[in-house]
Amino acid sequence: MTPPVRTLTAAQFTSHADELGRLLADVVAGGASLGFLAGLTAEQAADWWRARTPAVDRGDLVVCVAVDEASGRCVGTVSLALNDWPNGRHRGEVVKLMVHETARGKGLARALLTTVEQVAADAGLTLLVLDTETGSPAEPLYRTAGWTPVGVIPDYAGDPAGIPRPTTLFYKRPGGRRA
Repeated sequence: MTPPVRTLTAAQFTSHADELGRLLADVVAGGASLGFLAGLTAEQAADWWRARTPAVDRGDLVVCVAVDEASGRCVGTVSLALNDWPNGRHRGEVVKLMVHETARGKGLARALLTTVEQVAADAGLTLLVLDTETGSPAEPLYRTAGWTPVGVIPDYAGDPAGIPRPTTLFYKRPGGRRA
């Protein structure tokens, strides 16, 4: 069963930093390219999340989580980074979609993506963008969820081993609007 996905308030976000850190460290250790290199500890990852607190407090970053009710462990997350440039307030970036290996294959990534898309639509955003490592397990998810690939950038970011990998850029209109 897929755990429910909920959007954290600013106050709730702070109390989830350690769990989010454990999730991030686990996912990076599993090979996901999320901006970090192998060897990331749960403490370092939790500190990274805590450094996002001002953005969450301002409403510039919306964090959604899925918590396994039996264990109380955070098994998935996705965030929406809002654009504060005057000419870009209509768009947002979907970032840090993660599902713990024990929760994969149960539809949680799709539930997280659906939730963040609805959050964006509710906020009045008309355009979403994201990037993912080309050939990663996430790429087919985005394609089947209606995201449009724009192109591939070679050697965009290093994987956890530090090897440069290409990224595929995607966009989507929240709420089913056409491009």
